[in-house]
Amino acid sequence: MSVDETREIPDSMRASVLHGIGDLAVEQRPVPQPGPGEVLVRVLSVGVCGSDTHYYEHGRIGPFAVEGSLVLGHEPSGRVVGLGPGTDPSLLGARVSLEPGIPEPFSPQTLAGRYNLDPAVRFFATPPVDGVFSEYAVHPAAFCHRVPDSVSDDAAALLEPLSVGIAASRAAHVRLGSRVLVAGAGPIGLLAAACAEAAGAVEVAMTDMREDRLEVAASWGASRTWAAGCAPEPDSADGGGFDAFIDATGAEPAVLDGLHRLAPAGRAVLVGMGADTLALPVPLVQNRELVVTGTFRYAGTWPTAVAMAASGAVDLNSLVTSVHGLDDVEAALTAARTPGALKAVVRP
Repeated sequence: MSVDETREIPDSMRASVLHGIGDLAVEQRPVPQPGPGEVLVRVLSVGVCGSDTHYYEHGRIGPFAVEGSLVLGHEPSGRVVGLGPGTDPSLLGARVSLEPGIPEPFSPQTLAGRYNLDPAVRFFATPPVDGVFSEYAVHPAAFCHRVPDSVSDDAAALLEPLSVGIAASRAAHVRLGSRVLVAGAGPIGLLAAACAEAAGAVEVAMTDMREDRLEVAASWGASRTWAAGCAPEPDSADGGGFDAFIDATGAEPAVLDGLHRLAPAGRAVLVGMGADTLALPVPLVQNRELVVTGTFRYAGTWPTAVAMAASGAVDLNSLVTSVHGLDDVEAALTAARTPGALKAVVRP
């Protein structure tokens, strides 16, 4: 293994380990060794996602259950400090953002360019795959994306949720002149709205149940905001309404309300994970020829995300409202409960 000689690599590292619901402990683990095509990354920042919190509070998400132990965290940035065999030597010392899903390289979905839909994909912090609330991590070099010095370590970590927003905007077919409604003014909704604006939307309206988040949405440039459940009447079906609706809540009332606000031939993109089923208004979908689709993570988004962050098209640093160490991961996982909180990051 080639090693960054400017920093000695220890034999062991600290990691925050989840052993059960609400049961976290910082433990010593061996520093992993990169294999062929892999790099060793010193983790510098990790964004906290709602899925991390859900595993901490409930021990499972759908079919994925924490059995034994699990290291959470799937939004990392870091610096390459070691190289496995066959890896580009110029990567040593590079600052990178890690794309957390590793697909099978020759699966039908991967070969079709939809590697996020590969059933065998291994994803950080999705049981039984450990995440990166740790000092070091090993990852394929192909999924470690270089970031320029103008992008901070925290912003490099948040290229992951930005990628969710990019994928949502693409699925919604947002283009120059689009009118877009986004439900949910948390980090994903805000980033989806920012991506829609960057794609050429002339109006981006946002809804949320929390007044503090509506204020943030307005400060991020939302053209209109209103409290969920207290909205104006939907636009008529005679050509009014939104061209695209992006749901970042997963809540059935928000989804149904958004569908009713779509113009004919509008597109609804379901991003938030919440209700397992919902009552679809079939006549509305048929009569307006609506398209209802979902997104599952992302594919091929990192180059765009890096360019957006580097150009200033989106200010990822402004999402960070609290910073935590490995000994403080529990507080990071529950930080979203605090009024005004948006994104917690862990800096191992």
